[in-house]
Amino acid sequence: MLAIVSDAFGGRGGIAQYNRDFLGALTETGAVSRITVVPRHAPDEVVLPEGIEQTRPRSNRIIYSVAAIRTALLSHVDVVFCGHLYMAPLAALIKRLKRAKLIVQTHGIEAWPRPSKVQRAAVESADLVLCVSRHTRAAVLSWAAIEPERVLVLPNTVREAFTPGDRAAKRASLGMEGRHVLLSVGRMDSGQRYKGQDRVIAVIPDLIEKGYDVHYLIVGEGDDRARLEALARDNNVNERVHFLGPIGLASLVETYRAADLFALPSTGEGFGIAFLEAMASGTPALGLAITGAVDALADGELGTVVSKSDLVATIAHLLSQPKPDPIALATAVRSRFGRKQFAAGADAVLNRLAEPS
Repeated sequence: MLAIVSDAFGGRGGIAQYNRDFLGALTETGAVSRITVVPRHAPDEVVLPEGIEQTRPRSNRIIYSVAAIRTALLSHVDVVFCGHLYMAPLAALIKRLKRAKLIVQTHGIEAWPRPSKVQRAAVESADLVLCVSRHTRAAVLSWAAIEPERVLVLPNTVREAFTPGDRAAKRASLGMEGRHVLLSVGRMDSGQRYKGQDRVIAVIPDLIEKGYDVHYLIVGEGDDRARLEALARDNNVNERVHFLGPIGLASLVETYRAADLFALPSTGEGFGIAFLEAMASGTPALGLAITGAVDALADGELGTVVSKSDLVATIAHLLSQPKPDPIALATAVRSRFGRKQFAAGADAVLNRLAEPS
């Protein structure tokens, strides 16, 4: 397999994590013997899993395309995996050059509007299109002239590091003993203001008025932080909104455990892996009843889905209830989105490629 990706091993964010999970699962199950990953970005050091090699990153689009084609021409390629819609035309070209099978992965907002003609043609030439949620699958089928059976849903999985555990120490270190703690994890991007941290900040005064001693933790980085800080000041809750910045994995797990409620009222989640991370750490999660968050929250079976208008009332209700049993919540999440289930889904994708067309 040749993997054409924006980032994977050594990359950051949900797309990089999905690519790592998918490619790693294929080598773990023995579905493929070797994977060559060609990334555009890989800022972090990483130890590659057995059976996977990765070329050095090339951020320049033209240089990257030339390098990807050269790598393909010098290699035996049975399957091309395209990890992002924007790279589909390049992946489709390599498919034709190598007479290989093509899998195109779609995630979320990049695939919801109708893409360019060349991107549509590339997707329509794919043997399989993978989507992380039903919402994204429906969007792809709305603009692509492709048989529905070639468009599959393979949702995200959650890493084993996210487990329930002690929460008191982290709450004490943050000064949150005896308080109601809300948490969001996600980028703060001024170009994509859909994550919903601003919606949580806006409802804090109403929650205080209802008698809740609310504090809000925000994990993540991005150039929209200054706007959110100003919003907190404008709402006179700046002392209750705490920007923790980007944090390491161990601290992230502890922060998930410490929260009373993970709230991400986002309008643009392709899936929302942070919902899984929170619930696998034993903390209940809330999201809007739209886009891919509905899949991550299992239509309300695992977490809470809510409309924008009911956000205040629902958060207040959840904070008034005892925190659900962390072990039971984590077990339910893993039974649906665990690594074993994801690996079986990835293996099924490769089996579909082997079926006669």
